[in-house]
Amino acid sequence: MIRRTALAAAVGAALLVLPACTATGGTSKGADAKAADDPSKVTGAITVLTQRTDLVQDGTMKKYAAEFNKTYPKVKVEFQALTNYEAEVKIRMNTENYGDVLMIPGVIKKSDYPKFFASLGTVGERSEKYRFTDFTAVDGKVYGQSPIGVMPGFVYNKRVWKEAGVTDWPITPAAFLADLKAIRTKTDAVPYYTNFAAGWTLTSWTFVNGSVHCDPRATTKLAEGDPWSEGADLRVGDTLLYDIVHEGLAEKDPTTSNWEASKPRLAKGEIATQWLGTWAIVQFQDAARKAGVDPDDIGFMPFPAQVGGEFCAVVSPDYNQAVNVHSKHKEAARAWIDWFTDKSGYDQDNLAISPRKGAALPEVLKPYEDAGVKLIELDDSKGADVKLIDTESEVGINTPDYRQDLVDLARGARKGTLDDFLADLGRKWTDTQKTVGS
Repeated sequence: MIRRTALAAAVGAALLVLPACTATGGTSKGADAKAADDPSKVTGAITVLTQRTDLVQDGTMKKYAAEFNKTYPKVKVEFQALTNYEAEVKIRMNTENYGDVLMIPGVIKKSDYPKFFASLGTVGERSEKYRFTDFTAVDGKVYGQSPIGVMPGFVYNKRVWKEAGVTDWPITPAAFLADLKAIRTKTDAVPYYTNFAAGWTLTSWTFVNGSVHCDPRATTKLAEGDPWSEGADLRVGDTLLYDIVHEGLAEKDPTTSNWEASKPRLAKGEIATQWLGTWAIVQFQDAARKAGVDPDDIGFMPFPAQVGGEFCAVVSPDYNQAVNVHSKHKEAARAWIDWFTDKSGYDQDNLAISPRKGAALPEVLKPYEDAGVKLIELDDSKGADVKLIDTESEVGINTPDYRQDLVDLARGARKGTLDDFLADLGRKWTDTQKTVGS
């Protein structure tokens, strides 16, 4: 199982890049999905669309529904798991039949949310209790709610790093490279694994954005400036990826890498490090248990950069659940979203960050608390602009292509220099800003 979909493995909801949606099933009227006053009076059969095929197949979602029915006994919940979620939902949204509850697809323009989804309340109301409200807000109303928050970071084998003599998190890209070289010299592990063949795993590198300079306005800077200018977050991240590969610290043949196989390999110490996200921790720990090794060997560390002596990490929403504006049982659909977010324990089951303000971090992130890692949320007011610039420029910051090209460049399978490569990306981006930027 992977987080979300192959295209969105490391993507915050507002930055997923796909073609503009041509769905015509929406309505211009809009609607509200109000919370119920009395759970015992909420009735109806609802269909919940999900990308979590694994949880439907193993019965986990049915268990959630059974618990839900203890509070809402007159609501029947059915699940439809979609393997290629984005593509399948896009087709269905040409009709009114796209479930009662669904994750908001990246193909839908934010301004069109009221046409397809019922409002969950105002920004003022929702923001008192939940994070990430601005990611789905249109004209002061909120149209989606993520059940979990996620952070990018390095999943790593603590035992291997310790065997290499590294016990502290590196605080600069240069120190990180030095640590990987120590792993190469002192252990048998592959220091870093790109998971090049999977493709979507490389998109995770976009989410260094914000962490490098601890900047909540990082998305705005993408919309208004050159993401690959000297010192810019994406340049720092892409340069580190290039250096890792160029200096022989990654797998020998990235084209033969294997995502599923990488999980038990990292758990057993054959691979030392991967840049992914908090969503991956539980999967690597499960792989460790299946391989008969200690799941506590799986660690998580922030990007190697500090501001004022502090690491920073960006917290973003995963897929946001929404109520179909055409649903005949909006109250029941709203009840499911509220319960799944507040009461299901889905965040804890996935070792994820709760979207509820004031909630404790999962135990696996206690090292972040101990190290004083500063958690920030990005201002998403320019998220739609970034999405448009990225699409029109064909750069693809959340698609695999350009970073696969970057890896090929680093390993000598493509001609050119890193400076020229990044400058070309910057030209495409800034030229497009002049036409479609805000």
